[in-house]
Amino acid sequence: MRFLFRLFALAVIAALVAGGYIFYRLNQPYQGFSEPVFVEFPRGTSTEAMASTLASKGVVENRWLFLAARALHRGTNLQAGEYQFAKAASPLEIFSRIARGDIYYMELLIPEGYNMFDIAEAVSKLGTMTARQFLAAARNPALIRDLDPRAATLEGYLFPNKYRVYRRTTAQQICRMMTQEFRQQWTALNPHANVHDTITLASLVEREAKLPQERPLVASVFRNRLRIGMRLDCDPTTVYAALLDGRYRGTIYRSDLERPNEYNTYQHSGLPPGPIANPGLGSIKAALNTPATGYLYFVAKADGSGGHNFADSLSQHEANVAVYQRNLKRAN
Repeated sequence: MRFLFRLFALAVIAALVAGGYIFYRLNQPYQGFSEPVFVEFPRGTSTEAMASTLASKGVVENRWLFLAARALHRGTNLQAGEYQFAKAASPLEIFSRIARGDIYYMELLIPEGYNMFDIAEAVSKLGTMTARQFLAAARNPALIRDLDPRAATLEGYLFPNKYRVYRRTTAQQICRMMTQEFRQQWTALNPHANVHDTITLASLVEREAKLPQERPLVASVFRNRLRIGMRLDCDPTTVYAALLDGRYRGTIYRSDLERPNEYNTYQHSGLPPGPIANPGLGSIKAALNTPATGYLYFVAKADGSGGHNFADSLSQHEANVAVYQRNLKRAN
């Protein structure tokens, strides 16, 4: 009996030692890679396959450590997806990340007023595709054609927002996310207006109005000019025309103002053929619910506020321009 008791005691001690060792190893950080590594687990990947992949990538030292972590959490579901490992972590920490579905993603922030060229540049900075690849997708209006049959591209419908993008997200998928967001926002407004003309006008307002409270007033200027057949003379349309022609040089030149591009509202009356940027909700609302004013002109205040002086006559506008020029000289 004494011998059996000793054997039992030794077995208990051995089990405690082994358990302590395993617990120690499960909480011991390990890094078997020099550069951040990406590991992708498709849906249906088994725990054994995950363990082998993690070990082969140097994320865990041995596959049995990950399997031991799984044994301690038998009822936990492991999430498919792509994971980035950039620093030392213990097997239990790694198991917890995969259980949470802490997959790798990048944030794509698109501010209000970005045009598709701006968005293409922002997308290219993620390092997953070129600007040219994104523009090729954005120039195909198929995703929005049912809502706007007149759309020549997706310009205007790539709704400004923050988007979650993965390394394998394609340009088409990014465009789909943005246009779906536009649809949701547009539907929530429950508008009865023509979507093409509304978003085109809203894009002009977005590019001209720096202050949110001035968006309705800027919209009223354009509405009033459209009503009487007066050219819009909107500088951002000239910039967009130059972008389309591949001629934009960072500022507007007289040659830009004189070019016959159909988007140039210094040369053509009425709205341009389509949006020149992607407006936010505030500018869309301003285009849908434009207040009645007599304004036909506006000019910047040149005081750094981003505000404008509005006028309903040419003489008042010329006086405002003179004030602008004087303030500009003082500032310089």
